[in-house]
Amino acid sequence: MLAGTGHLTFARAEFQAQVPPWLPLEADLVVVASGVVELVLGLALVLAPRRARPLVGIIVAAFFVAVFPGNIAQLVEGRDGFGLDTDAARAIRLLFQPLLVVAALWSTGAWAAIRRRLRSGNQQTPTEGSAHARHRP
Repeated sequence: MLAGTGHLTFARAEFQAQVPPWLPLEADLVVVASGVVELVLGLALVLAPRRARPLVGIIVAAFFVAVFPGNIAQLVEGRDGFGLDTDAARAIRLLFQPLLVVAALWSTGAWAAIRRRLRSGNQQTPTEGSAHARHRP
């Protein structure tokens, strides 16, 4: 939620500098929209009932994946922002993005929910769950 607030207030210019120039949208629009999304996702992480947390975690992880190309562009294009003024610093930042994805999935229980679903899906036969299979003598 701090990052979302920063998008809309104190760090707006820094975030605008990170929007790739090839993105066909105005940089300020991208920053404001992503800031609103971050605020909503942050609130959802805090306020979601336990049963909804895995879904929120998946959405947050997807958001982290969606912004990753912008982080790659920052490295490739050598754009500075938030003290990332060397290629090494920008590359190190890239290494942390997958960790954010994993943290979103793990901390919300999404990782475990996905694993349970995959396990249960692999154990069913094609007729399990159908009305015909349940009512056979």
